[in-house]
Amino acid sequence: MFKKNKTSTLLNNGSEIPLIGYGTYMSPSSEETINNVRYALKTGYRLIDTAARYGNEHEVGEAIKNSKIKREDIFVTSKLWNDDQGHESTIKAFEESKKKLQLKYIDLYLIHWPVIKGKEEEWQKLNMESWEAMEDLYFNNEIKAIGVSNFEIIHLENILRICKIKPMVNQIEMHPGLNNTKLIKFCKKHNILVQAYAPLVHGKAGENPLLQKLAKKYNKSIAQICIRWCLQHGVIPLPKSSHKDRISSNFDVFDFKLSFFDMHKIDNDKYFSRLFSDPNKGK
Repeated sequence: MFKKNKTSTLLNNGSEIPLIGYGTYMSPSSEETINNVRYALKTGYRLIDTAARYGNEHEVGEAIKNSKIKREDIFVTSKLWNDDQGHESTIKAFEESKKKLQLKYIDLYLIHWPVIKGKEEEWQKLNMESWEAMEDLYFNNEIKAIGVSNFEIIHLENILRICKIKPMVNQIEMHPGLNNTKLIKFCKKHNILVQAYAPLVHGKAGENPLLQKLAKKYNKSIAQICIRWCLQHGVIPLPKSSHKDRISSNFDVFDFKLSFFDMHKIDNDKYFSRLFSDPNKGK
């Protein structure tokens, strides 16, 4: 579990990573994304999460370039999409992402999805080839940390069997209603840090009566309750918003702590369930 007032932690290779990230999933390839990322950085976010699949790496790069913040103070994540899995194609895709981001290196690079639609029988081979390419890029100092996204235990075990470098991060769907307790326990056992995408239930968290009640109790927003819940589970949340007031509010979560009993209530609440595709199925 992260300490109450700490705003960063360490990956298993000793690299420092901020405890909250700004997500850019479904952010358009337009000036809007540049402005939102720039505002997030101004607010205090230092972890920006994007992906080749999002189609907004160029805009994220523009915002970083125009932020006036030292490059070494910003932690940038991007991801390898399914079409580019394989050794040589991984390296090519990485170079393309780096070019769009206008960066000399990327802080964290993830395999976006374990199983590819139409290639369900090849996932082990493709994951291994992609991982070996990412290890090469890591050894060449072009990536500061490498990891995976949407990987279940079976997918992680496949990587752990062959890797020279263990994954440093597993980014998964996690929010009230989807605890992923068993997977998170496995990741912690192997010193793999977990990040949570859709921690605000893809904008639906406000529908939950329990979260409404707890927001009133703590005099916080429902989003802040969700983000704090992730942090107290030792998971890095990646909230996303296009509204300046919410971008600021989502970052303001280090001045309170949910009680053990309220954590337990959220853990056992079943109002929501999985929103995105099953990682064991092709995508």
